[in-house]
Amino acid sequence: MTSAVPTVPLNNGTAIPQLGFGVFQVEPEKTQEVVESALGVGYRHLDTAAAYRNERGVGAAIAASDIPREDLWVTTKLWNANHQRDKALAGFDRSLDQLGLDYVDLYLIHWPLPMFDEYVEAWKALEEIAASGRAKTIGVSNFLQPHLQRLFDETDVVPAVNQIELHPEFQQRELVEFSKQHGIEIEAWSPLASGQMVDRDEVTAIADKYGKTVAQATLRWHLDEGRIIFPKSNNPGRQRENFDILDFSLTPDELAVFDALDSGRRVGADPATADFR
Repeated sequence: MTSAVPTVPLNNGTAIPQLGFGVFQVEPEKTQEVVESALGVGYRHLDTAAAYRNERGVGAAIAASDIPREDLWVTTKLWNANHQRDKALAGFDRSLDQLGLDYVDLYLIHWPLPMFDEYVEAWKALEEIAASGRAKTIGVSNFLQPHLQRLFDETDVVPAVNQIELHPEFQQRELVEFSKQHGIEIEAWSPLASGQMVDRDEVTAIADKYGKTVAQATLRWHLDEGRIIFPKSNNPGRQRENFDILDFSLTPDELAVFDALDSGRRVGADPATADFR
């Protein structure tokens, strides 16, 4: 593992690299090249999903590298249409095949889709997969408090992570606190609000103090508050910029500046109503 990247301990005894690389919206035919570039920068945590349709490119980049498998952390996610047990098990098999791997480090339910009421069945399938050793860790994505509570009440394994939309203007504090109370670590997707970052003088001043960009200061805020992040970029220069956040930390007063920016503005779908399959 790249030594400079901190890790976050998970509730199953594993430790996940806190800074990773995401491939959401990376075109399948470009994915291998993009991921090879990210691995060259130093990323060792890769986050993909069946929904992204680029698992094969991620796997090709891993195969082309000389990085030992045990030095990589690979996450993928269950396709939304595959919440029924048999479909979930088959969907996981397809993801492993696409990735060309014997196991993944983390497997997630991508969205709860509560209107279909199958996410508990899907979670029980993930428990089976974890028991087989082919997913070292299991977790959820976009789960709200009621969805998590049902898992606590009706299943045996507490998710290790909850991957949710989180950025300065959408901090979901109650959900974060609820998750953490139950030993679930937070992964922040869209940590830079899909590029729609706040334009405030006080944020710019913090970035300028450390000779960093606003994006770098924002990513550092996530790290300092203990969240796991995986910014994505096709551009090698931006990949390096997003990785170059390990040589400074924000003060409590500077963290408070970011904390005060919460406005409740989402850039993604609401998990309570998102029903895309």
